[in-house]
Amino acid sequence: MSIDQSLVGQEFPPTAPLPVPVERIREFASAIGAEYAGGPAPATFPTVLAIAAMNTFLAATGLDLSRVVHGDQKFTYARPVLPGDVLTASLTVASLRQIGGNDIIGTRSDVTDAAGRLVCTATATLVHRGGEA
Repeated sequence: MSIDQSLVGQEFPPTAPLPVPVERIREFASAIGAEYAGGPAPATFPTVLAIAAMNTFLAATGLDLSRVVHGDQKFTYARPVLPGDVLTASLTVASLRQIGGNDIIGTRSDVTDAAGRLVCTATATLVHRGGEA
């Protein structure tokens, strides 16, 4: 069964605020096989928030996670993530189309700082596999 088109444009509650101390950046860098010598966080650091926002979306819509495949992820920056930031992310469903019985869901997660200023936008494409034939 296809997902209802009324999902497009729906915004989901923001993630809990995530403090970004140097140690959290260092741990993230280590997890991706990089070294952190100070300065901005690695470019993929907002994945931490994007995943939390995606989990909120999945829980709210009741999509079966075992039928979801992550197809694409991109980040567009307004500024780098810096030590001391406190970030949140809000996910909006940007697009939805059906191809071959599968739902192709485009999402946009705006990552903002404690003052509400945009830090980056994470876009993702999810494939929700259709039912068994």
